[in-house]
Amino acid sequence: MVTRLTEQKGVDLLTESADEIVKQGGQLSILGAGAAHLEEAIRQLSATYPQNIAVKIGYDETLSHLMIAGGDVILVPSRFEPCGLTQLYGLQYGTLPLVRKTGGLADTVVNSSLENIKAHTATGFTFDHADSMELRRCIQEAFALWQEPRIWAMVRSNAMEQDFSWHKAAKEYFSLYQCL
Repeated sequence: MVTRLTEQKGVDLLTESADEIVKQGGQLSILGAGAAHLEEAIRQLSATYPQNIAVKIGYDETLSHLMIAGGDVILVPSRFEPCGLTQLYGLQYGTLPLVRKTGGLADTVVNSSLENIKAHTATGFTFDHADSMELRRCIQEAFALWQEPRIWAMVRSNAMEQDFSWHKAAKEYFSLYQCL
């Protein structure tokens, strides 16, 4: 997770769900700064699970990209997100975004449902409500898919094929204006 440590970014949902990630054999790397109580909460998680949870308080642009590119999943459980860049970096790097379905996150990540996997459109994982139980359910789905290497590779490939470039947007707007 690379984010500002605030409730808006869903960091509290992660702190409530970290035990589940560790129990499943997962690891977390968290980079960010923000609310003192959330900084302390993630420090405590790292102290409790030093082999599974790494925390760096602060921000480092280069490190953020290395962390996103080096992960299997990038967590973005935001309560609201007008656009969002983190999930776009994840898509580009083949690090599957696990996001709350809101704003720009909902617009850019296609859930790995059976239907979307069959249609070859799945690009990550989504959950609907800003609730730690829903986040945990979504994390379970990610762990289950990770156990299917062929399907995981296909979803990663779908993710990396997404094009959110200005060139594509400009072409779409140009086509739209020609219809007027």
